[in-house]
Amino acid sequence: MDKMRVQPIEINWHPDLPIFAKESFLRAVGNEYGWLGGFAESGELRCVLPYTIIQKAIFRMVRFRVETIPMAKNFEVSEEKNFLNDAIGYFRSLGADLIIPATTNTIFRTCPDGADAAPYGSYIIDLKISEDVLWKNIDRITRQNIKSAINAGVVIREAVGGEIKGAYNMIKDTFGRSKIPFMDQKSFNAYLLGLDKFGKLLIAEHEGVVQSCCVLAYSDYCVYAVYAGNLVRQQHGSNKLLYWEAIRRFKNLGVRIYDFVGARINPEKGSKEEALSHFKKRFGAELKRGYMWRYPFRPFKYGIYTLAAHLRSGGDIVSAEGHKLNSVNLADQ
Repeated sequence: MDKMRVQPIEINWHPDLPIFAKESFLRAVGNEYGWLGGFAESGELRCVLPYTIIQKAIFRMVRFRVETIPMAKNFEVSEEKNFLNDAIGYFRSLGADLIIPATTNTIFRTCPDGADAAPYGSYIIDLKISEDVLWKNIDRITRQNIKSAINAGVVIREAVGGEIKGAYNMIKDTFGRSKIPFMDQKSFNAYLLGLDKFGKLLIAEHEGVVQSCCVLAYSDYCVYAVYAGNLVRQQHGSNKLLYWEAIRRFKNLGVRIYDFVGARINPEKGSKEEALSHFKKRFGAELKRGYMWRYPFRPFKYGIYTLAAHLRSGGDIVSAEGHKLNSVNLADQ
């Protein structure tokens, strides 16, 4: 399929689609938002791409909160590339300065011509298999850690009321220990509000003290473990019990996929990124590979953005991982 017609379409979200395509969520995280549709010459809707536009200082930036969503069977990677190439023209017409890297739950199969890209992935678990098999797929040491937390009296429950602020502080502190910036409290509250009933904040508690917490965003399509935080010296196994309980709960709700959200491809040996990948893999998760990318519309502002990102946090994910692009075979799934 060589040609596609790209145009904005009405948002028509339902629970079989990713939660990050939902209008209330898009409204909560962007100054402008919408769905862009890709149509075949026959008029068939082949895909949609939800988007947000963020206005910050001198920048008008496009940011994707979820990857291209197929709406037809056999939606090929070549079609998606054609769609993204044409989508670039649409976002240019909106007066965007640049497209910044998507959120880390967003794994594109391809990217448009002219984009700066980097290999990226995420560890996912198929929740359609039985709970017994899910448990057996977890490695032995992790299962022992989970049992240890249970025996120690760690309890997993949903955060309520004022506990949200404490969870926010725990997440921000955890990000800070890795020198990663995190959103402010107001933006965090808006994020949760945008998820509405499709967001849960789970906490692991031991003797009245919160040990670990995680924001989970879900629909029937998938549950994403978006943001997590831990005490520096948590009760042993608390966070592992939290993730196992989340896997169980969302499976019982009929959710089809569990996504740990974000993983670097071939992380450096001995790095925090490698340790995090091993942590996720030990739950029986499999690595889904793809791309993160950004795109310049206005080179001068694009240059200012990349410099500011470098000064703020050492650069964005494309800057950090882009050098791996030629050495990683993304087709080798």
